[in-house]
Amino acid sequence: MKKKNELQYLVIAARRFLRSILSITDGTDIDSTIAGIKRDISFRGPTAWILIFSIFIASIGLNVNSTAVIIGAMLISPLMGPILGIGLSIGTNDFETLIRSLKNLGIAVSIALITSTLYFLVTPLNIEQSELLARTKPTILDVMVALLGGFAGIVAGSRKEKTNVIPGVAIATALMPPLCTAGYGLATFKMHYFLGAFYLFFINSVFISLATFLVVKYLKFPLVNYLNPLKAKRYQIIVTAFIIVTIIPSGIIFYNVIQETRFSIAAENFVNDKASFSGSELINKKITYSDTLSTIDLYYIGEEISEEKEMFLQDMLTTYGLNGKKTFAITKKTRVRVHQNKNNEADFEQRMTDMNNDLRLKILEDIYTKNEQIINDKELKIQLLEAEIMRLSVQDTIPFKQINSELKFHFDNIEKFAFANIRQLKVINDTMRIDTIPTFLVNYKSEIRPQIAADENQKINEWLRIRFNNPKISVINY
Repeated sequence: MKKKNELQYLVIAARRFLRSILSITDGTDIDSTIAGIKRDISFRGPTAWILIFSIFIASIGLNVNSTAVIIGAMLISPLMGPILGIGLSIGTNDFETLIRSLKNLGIAVSIALITSTLYFLVTPLNIEQSELLARTKPTILDVMVALLGGFAGIVAGSRKEKTNVIPGVAIATALMPPLCTAGYGLATFKMHYFLGAFYLFFINSVFISLATFLVVKYLKFPLVNYLNPLKAKRYQIIVTAFIIVTIIPSGIIFYNVIQETRFSIAAENFVNDKASFSGSELINKKITYSDTLSTIDLYYIGEEISEEKEMFLQDMLTTYGLNGKKTFAITKKTRVRVHQNKNNEADFEQRMTDMNNDLRLKILEDIYTKNEQIINDKELKIQLLEAEIMRLSVQDTIPFKQINSELKFHFDNIEKFAFANIRQLKVINDTMRIDTIPTFLVNYKSEIRPQIAADENQKINEWLRIRFNNPKISVINY
């Protein structure tokens, strides 16, 4: 008896501990939660423009396959408001709020589809990127993400201390990209894209609303209109039927995705294990899944694949579960198709020879271009180094005091002189080169006539060239 009481005590203590950790009733602010959700329902003025801008951003992100841009657009998006409003209104029997939420959700969806369709009509980028294609096939996993995201959103929104969970829910449930993808489907007249993407948005919206409804019921939000038992039961039947109708197609799609993945893995194993034959080389394969007739196309070169080998491949499919003869079969029927041109070996060798020749030419062109660039760079470096050596050489070898005395001794009309290295740009054989000219700047006494100064310049130039053994030296009167 004592042990039984101790066990009961432990169970009660564990319940209290778990309740203290997992309870969501503590800290609930029902009035401000209802007011906040109702405030975010409407799409008017700034909210509508924010939605338009976020749709444009998300469409650009899908267009250029940028995950960061798409996430940024989802953070801006105000789409969560009317979706939470639907769940709240159903949970509190608020028919007026339900009509208002449905109306504003319809407005938001219309704005989003028109905006994204216009963008994809005018954009020059028409490539179907992976981020866009990922929103065309909803599965049961999307239902789970939407439901769990809806739970997180309404639980966080019902707290007195508000958090930033709502933007995270908008990212996780991905409300914006499906609408943009639906707009792409309309713009390109690909209705299967439109239907798949719009169904994904529909799933997300329904199950976020469902999660909101369940939490509102659990937290016992006050009812606005009390229904009689008969109407309440009818109301529950309609909601349940609506959820079942929504979830069944996504379950079928998810099952097909799983089957396709299993088929691809089994087909890859089959090809790796059984499709190799001596004398023949498998150069390509194409695996196509279908719930009725799947195909594995094999492309060979070399020796011809005989009918016996083809029959062997077809028979071995059963071992890998690739036809419906066994209970664990992945598909009802799979066909192996062998593609081989009897004369393709010679053609292949010729193509390889042509390819090798083209590759050699390309390599030679690249080597020539790179070598030419390297030579030009080295020539330029040599010219710069020569100029620097000349400059340093002249500066180091010219004794200015000695030259000053000698010039004034030989040419008594000089008042003062200076020295500088002057760089000149020359064109030699269509090649531009920089040359450094050692230049003496001579200033004569004011009474010297210009003709005498010119003659003196010539004499000084000749003397300096002999003096320094440098024919490049130039003398200028200033």
